[in-house]
Formats: sequence, C-alpha cells, structure tokens
Amino acid sequence: MPADQVIHAKEVLAVADGHTFADAAKLAGRKSSDAVAHLIVRFNREGLSALETRHGGGPPIRYTSVECERILREFRRAPDRRLDGTATWSLTTLQRALRRAPDGLPKVSTYTILCVLHEAGYTWQEDRTWCDTGKAIRVRKSGTVEVRDPDASAKKNSSSRRIL
Repeated sequence: MPADQVIHAKEVLAVADGHTFADAAKLAGRKSSDAVAHLIVRFNREGLSALETRHGGGPPIRYTSVECERILREFRRAPDRRLDGTATWSLTTLQRALRRAPDGLPKVSTYTILCVLHEAGYTWQEDRTWCDTGKAIRVRKSGTVEVRDPDASAKKNSSSRRIL
C-alpha cells in the first residue's frame, strides 16, 4: 500500500482504539491533530475510500482518462511529415496536432502532454526521441528481440507522483 494510505489507516485505527486525535497523530508519525480530526470526519462519511490520497490542491485536474487516452492515441500514431510537419513527435508538434484535430483537445498544454506520457511510461531521450520505459530491444544470435522489465510499473509507481 502507498505510505500515506498506511499512515491514514494507522490514524483511524488509533482513534478506534480510544486514543485522542493528538495521540493518534503521534502514533502514526504525524504532528497535526486537526488533520486526524478531518480524516475521521471524512472516514465516517465516506468509509474506506477516505484513506485514499486525494488531489492535494492547486488547479483542478481537467483531463479525464478518456482525454488522456486521446493524447496517447495521437502519440502512438506515426506523424505524417507533410500534415504534421515532423518525422518524430515533440511536445510542441504533438500539441499542435491535438489542437488541430476535430476530436482533439483545443486547450491542451505541453505540460499536460508530458505528464500523460510519463504516466504511460514514456521518457524523452537525449537523441530527441521518446522511449517506452521498461522495454528494450536486444540483439540475440537468433535476431533482435524486445525485452520487458516485469518490475517497470512497480519501479515507476514507487518513485513518481501524479502531477496532472
């Protein structure tokens, strides 16, 4: 489980055992008794879903999974040199294509595109290309093979955070 969910669960269990909010916060390694009180109110209202991490402030998340999938679908399409003006996608050319498309996203930013691509496991390389993280092409005696790291998603999830 993610560390923040474990901490929230410890706080809820401590209050259920009869500890004060301040004691529950200390037992979970936190300082704020007010945060524990808010968590308990949310837990009583929502149940176990209150333990999940929610959006932490800032502008609201504007793009749903459908729109993120639209970005990925456009990214996976091979660019047309004449129509798109490029042989490989950059953030700007992908943004331009998404904004121009009839079913596209007219206000999508390059930052949002970058976040969606990183969430999908793609990284920008020094040779100005995108690389699917956790996948590599290896040369064997029998020819080239595609090798996948089975722990790629676990490694990605443990070190990245959602920033959309």
